Amino acid sequence: MKAAFYTRQGKAQEVLKVQEVEDVLPKEGEVQIEIHFSGVNAGEVKKRADTFGVGMPYDKIIPHSDGSGYISKVGEGVDDAWVGKKVLCYGAQSYRPYGTAAELCCVPLSNIVELAENVDLMQAAQMGIPGITGHRSIHIGGSEVRFNRSNQVILVQGGGGAVGQCAIAMAKRSGAIVLGSVTKNEDIAVAKAAGADKVYTANHQLKASVLRDYSNGVDHIVEVAFAANIDANVSILKQGGSIATYATNENPTSIPFWPLVFSNISVFFLGSDDFSSEAKQAAAQDLATALSEGWAGLPIGEVYGLDDIAKAHLHIESRKKGRALLQLR
Repeated sequence: MKAAFYTRQGKAQEVLKVQEVEDVLPKEGEVQIEIHFSGVNAGEVKKRADTFGVGMPYDKIIPHSDGSGYISKVGEGVDDAWVGKKVLCYGAQSYRPYGTAAELCCVPLSNIVELAENVDLMQAAQMGIPGITGHRSIHIGGSEVRFNRSNQVILVQGGGGAVGQCAIAMAKRSGAIVLGSVTKNEDIAVAKAAGADKVYTANHQLKASVLRDYSNGVDHIVEVAFAANIDANVSILKQGGSIATYATNENPTSIPFWPLVFSNISVFFLGSDDFSSEAKQAAAQDLATALSEGWAGLPIGEVYGLDDIAKAHLHIESRKKGRALLQLR
């Protein structure tokens, strides 16, 4: 099979190689997928660059956790009826060496969701990391994988980003009143397309604007820039409200401890690799259903061939508009 891989970390154009390698075969409880599209995420680009300082967990890494395609083989213990099914996969390179930047990829059966015929494989390929994070940012808060947000007011900070758009879509489907904030005027339409009822421009007047429209405050906030927005968020939230955050603009950061205490605010920190298997599967199923029922998904900036994987990584690093995908077939 043809695959992209790296054996050392560094700049994309210096460490990523594309070659023929030995086919990966499904182990017990796994399926082999003929990958059509591979999603490219910021976290995977940072892994390749060693932004987090973790180093190489494996001697050889085929990057990317998200993808879509058709099941071509099954491992021991998996029903043969899965062969030929159209699926999305997630977590392919989460605590595993070989991801979806290859013609073939193997994942546990628990890491796939069957897709309806009308679901676009390009959209399905990018639902893993951003989609599951967005879903969890809405549904965290209780012991169940789906939290009842019906009629709650939810503010999604960074509503123009991939996670933000998914969070908006999932919040809307849960029955919430959904507000979005964006930093660029051009992203107002993006957040509205995802399903936001109202979109604000994120600036020093955001607090006043939200409280003008919702004087009692909001129930829950999804946060992409924790350090920058924590003070404003505390003042926007209702008593007993909550924050779900998956990123920060500053690390380490400080928090307004007593205001959080006096308002009984719950703060949830979200690391998508370590969500429970049940939460991931529920999220992937809901995302696939949303796509099948007409949600447009995430705007795609450019689709690259496997040989241009370095360009796809640079697309993410340079913050080009729209998502980046690899097309394998």
